[in-house]
Amino acid sequence: MSNQLSIFSFLLSLCYCLASQAAKKPNVIFVFSDDHRFDSLGMTGDPVIETPHLNQLAKEGVFFRNAYITSPICGPSRANIFTAQWERKNRIGFTHISKNMVTEEAFANSFLMKLKRAGYSTAFIGKHHTKIVDRKNSPLKQNIDFCYYGEGHLGFHPGKKHKVFSNLKNKTQVEGLFEATEAYLKPGTDFDYFYENADPSLKNCLSRRDPDQPFCAWINFNLPHQASLGGMGARPTDPDFYRDLYSNQRDELPLPKGYPVEANLPKDVLKVSEMEPYYRLKPKALLDTKLKTARAVFAIDQFIGNLRKLLVDLQEDQNTIIVFASDNGLLYGEHGISGKTMLYEESVQVPLMVYSPFLAEKNRGVQLSQLAVGQDIPATLLDMCSLKIPDSYQGESLLPLLQGQKVEWRKDIFLENLFTDQGYPRQEAVRSERFKYIRYFSRENDRKQYLPSGIAGEKAIFEELFDLQNDRKEQVNLAQDPKYAEILMIHRKRCQELAIELSK
Repeated sequence: MSNQLSIFSFLLSLCYCLASQAAKKPNVIFVFSDDHRFDSLGMTGDPVIETPHLNQLAKEGVFFRNAYITSPICGPSRANIFTAQWERKNRIGFTHISKNMVTEEAFANSFLMKLKRAGYSTAFIGKHHTKIVDRKNSPLKQNIDFCYYGEGHLGFHPGKKHKVFSNLKNKTQVEGLFEATEAYLKPGTDFDYFYENADPSLKNCLSRRDPDQPFCAWINFNLPHQASLGGMGARPTDPDFYRDLYSNQRDELPLPKGYPVEANLPKDVLKVSEMEPYYRLKPKALLDTKLKTARAVFAIDQFIGNLRKLLVDLQEDQNTIIVFASDNGLLYGEHGISGKTMLYEESVQVPLMVYSPFLAEKNRGVQLSQLAVGQDIPATLLDMCSLKIPDSYQGESLLPLLQGQKVEWRKDIFLENLFTDQGYPRQEAVRSERFKYIRYFSRENDRKQYLPSGIAGEKAIFEELFDLQNDRKEQVNLAQDPKYAEILMIHRKRCQELAIELSK
């Protein structure tokens, strides 16, 4: 009888443990890099950069081969994540141009706040590049449990530029933000110094994590953005790889064919001379920049490896979802243009991978071809945490795709650039499964204005059409080719439909 009772007690205890695990809410970590091109990973074909930890994350999760940022520039792309909307809907460009900020309602509906109201401890760490309700970002500071950020560009040694990071022992950006992540996630007294020495402007915004709560952390790098590459390896305390990694492979770093090439857009569409000069580099300088970029990507990859080890140490690895993406890509002289905001693939396509310990084994290590956008990330995170997706979201949950379900999915995506400063033209595009159509508007009419809804009755001054199946690098404009007249008309019409639909 006693043996039977012992077995019964054991089974009861086992059932209780399993039930507790089933009821436990999943943790969420969203890592967002900056100006990180789709092809700047070992797994996507970079011949030099080693990214074993990101490669492994994708191997154990799901990688999206066709993921896009619909407003490919720092501030607007981040506002699109906060709101899960296209820019022409949320109307949030750079504040000095649009004069708009994330509204109180939109912030309340952000995935961070939805998870907070569901009982999560929340963290926002690193770069912040859009305003939340007011210029002091008051709701962010008042509501996020661990709010540790610097506005705009952080610099390679962020404590030098932003005093809020002066309490870090690690002075380099990636290592410092990992230290902050540890300070948030780890219990105990090891990081008392971090909280005690916090800058007064954010000291009251840094709450220690309750280990009994699930957590959601949004970690934002300002690397490999060129604005944070200066000073890399300059201090003796910088990790050695920032000085010497890949030095003997510098000349293997890929440059665009025939670099530098002339811009292929008419002068009334774009004048390269008006664009930011720090992107216009001679071959030697560009190779030096790409070498530093490669080191920065390696550092971010190390962050992912260290983060996963930390989760194992905390016994949270089997309960934590990890999403990795970039805020936009970057042109390195392709099409005769450097920088971002242009709607070519190098600028709008980004790496996106989702790891979840809850995915079935058969759905791991999969690479999906469906079209995904940044606005899908908030909806996906809420759906993976079994929370209702707000009606205000324009993005779609990727969860059915992650689970291998056969569902109706978008056949095209709308891309836009509404940033009219720094010489950039206003643009709209539709990227279908095979073709991309881009239209450009008059710079004379909209210079430095913010026109999310355009000008009534305006016509594009230039159009491009590319067959991405046969011309992935978008070198042959088919817009004037009579053989593609019907395809041009279909995409032109679809672009107009999406421009109107997504603004409502």
